[in-house]
Amino acid sequence: MGALIEAVKKGNTSSGVAALGNAGLAVAKGVAAGVSGSGAMFASAMHSVADAVNQGFVFFGSILAERKPTKRFPAGFGRVINLVCMAAVIVVTIMAYETILKGIKLLRHPEEATNFGLNFCILVLAVAIDGSFLLKAMKEIVKETGAKAAGVGLVSAAFRNVGRAAPPTRLVFYEDIVATLGALLALIAVIVSSFSAFDRLDGIAAILIGLLMVGVAFRVGYDNMAGLIGVAAPREVEENVAGIILSDPDTRDINRMRILQEGRAYHVEAYVELRKGLTLAEADDIKFRLRDKLLSDPNITDVTLGILEDDDLKEW
Repeated sequence: MGALIEAVKKGNTSSGVAALGNAGLAVAKGVAAGVSGSGAMFASAMHSVADAVNQGFVFFGSILAERKPTKRFPAGFGRVINLVCMAAVIVVTIMAYETILKGIKLLRHPEEATNFGLNFCILVLAVAIDGSFLLKAMKEIVKETGAKAAGVGLVSAAFRNVGRAAPPTRLVFYEDIVATLGALLALIAVIVSSFSAFDRLDGIAAILIGLLMVGVAFRVGYDNMAGLIGVAAPREVEENVAGIILSDPDTRDINRMRILQEGRAYHVEAYVELRKGLTLAEADDIKFRLRDKLLSDPNITDVTLGILEDDDLKEW
């Protein structure tokens, strides 16, 4: 039991909290949509269901991804989270399809929505809750990528560094942007439909929310497909690793380097050129020193270094 609790603690907190919150929102929105007949509320409920299912998958996937390497899987389980996120994309796509179909139906045959007060209160609550999840995801991005930001600067820092964040955090970030925008669209549709004769806005809002969900599915699918194939680390990570290697007094150059990103873990392979005149024992000591420096970064999980004598040519 203790091992299970420890494993759960290692899971992605953004996705875990968002899954619970969206499950509650999905129930509340579903009840309101059933009582009032609002298409925009139905679309928002579908999105909350998709978010809750996805983020639940991703939370448990992030726990599995933290498992230590085994004999059978020596590279670890980092890419499990990419597989889980691809499954989440399928769920979002199905929900988006249903939402767009509902919107088209409402455009052809508009239905009068009732219970304005209930819809209004739930959607205002949804905007506040989804907005708080989005803020938490932004803070998680800044924390994972080591960016320095606070206050208003948190927003721009999150958008700049989202590509370097863990796949679960990226998914929560993208989904919560759409969830917050979707709840705002649904709120506007409910207000306009209740106080004007323009009853087709309900269907338009449902279609727009569905299209936003398609956009999230495409973006998350693309990111995780790249992760499954094996994607190079961002330029900032490469520069950081090169800086650590070249800062050593015995290092002269980097002959060749490759950094593979797997989930939020990085695998470093490099050939390092050392100063001339070193014995094999001294070169070995330097290699292990460099390896230990690189492994001190919690996101670097594997380092393979080759040692060469300086060839007097600058290659890095």
